[in-house]
Amino acid sequence: MQHNTRRTSRGLTLADPQPQGDRNPPTAATLAPGQPDTARGSYTAPEVDAGRWVSAVVAKPDASVPAGTRVEVDVRGRGVDGGWTEWRTTKPDSILSLPEPVSKLQARVMLTGAADGTAPVVSGLELQSAAAPAESATAAATAYGPVRLFATREGLVGQTTANGHVIKSRDHFVALPSRRMLASNGGNEYRVKVCYKGRCETAPVWDVGPWNTRDDYWNPSSVRETFRDLPQGRPEAQAAYQNGYNNGKDEFGRTVANPAGIDLADGTFWDGLAMTNNDWVDVTFNPGSSGGTVTVTAWAQANVRSCATTTCAVVSQVYANQTYPAVCWTVGETVTAEGITNDKWVKLPLVAGGYGYVSGIYLTGDQTGGVTTRCT
Repeated sequence: MQHNTRRTSRGLTLADPQPQGDRNPPTAATLAPGQPDTARGSYTAPEVDAGRWVSAVVAKPDASVPAGTRVEVDVRGRGVDGGWTEWRTTKPDSILSLPEPVSKLQARVMLTGAADGTAPVVSGLELQSAAAPAESATAAATAYGPVRLFATREGLVGQTTANGHVIKSRDHFVALPSRRMLASNGGNEYRVKVCYKGRCETAPVWDVGPWNTRDDYWNPSSVRETFRDLPQGRPEAQAAYQNGYNNGKDEFGRTVANPAGIDLADGTFWDGLAMTNNDWVDVTFNPGSSGGTVTVTAWAQANVRSCATTTCAVVSQVYANQTYPAVCWTVGETVTAEGITNDKWVKLPLVAGGYGYVSGIYLTGDQTGGVTTRCT
């Protein structure tokens, strides 16, 4: 899936590198006043099968990035429940911990041109698994809320959202000030439930804004991309407007004129919620999610077996400093290894289907690697 990108003999670049004109703040994401306008585009690559559980990756883009241009790579994956984690933005050749272990990976390339029409070119992108624990079992897979937020009407009919959707009259979607929950054009992999005076609507996240572009305030402070000193559920714009946080300015240095933490498309605003003015609403993120994935982290390489004894067949392996989804623990064969004796085995889902068991000896933490549920 792509927006304002095209393939050339050199690689992926902007289809139209000429600046298109800024949008009026404080609706969806805009540049700060006085900064040059630039063209933007994105390309979402097909998902790829990792072949095993992956908890961290290294992105290696092969790109030409002239002065004034930018290339960013976002990565997400499918967890044990088959749903997508939130997107995470990588730094070239740096290890990126994913929100939870995943079996499939997908990359999204974001291109930004220069004010003079110069565009970057990406000729290739490689994703490599890395030996590092997952970020944690966070709100990426867990419903969070409701939280009280100030909502503004986005409007902007005829303009294009951050995921490439051309806004229509009476559209139904929302904008959040981070692309970590930006769904695909027409997709609903990331949604919120918005309620106002007894009326509720569940809508997909198709745009980035208002005010900020890297403020995933619905996440815990430990994994929030920016403004980590703010409590979970408090948008930076709200803190700036109400409390003078960041000198009352957003990430671009603009003076924040309202406390908005969410934008609503016209159909959601007028038809779904019967709103007539910008107002406070109650928002639940990822409604219907059953909860975060229970995970364990291995400190050494070890076999995963078809049952909780060393005589059963090896069906997979765990690797040092990697995180894996877990189901429960059971009592099995008493094993002595690495100077430790333990009869607890942890049940793990396998990428190929079914389950396997690993001795708790090889997991960090207590005898069960932190898994509290006993298998029945």
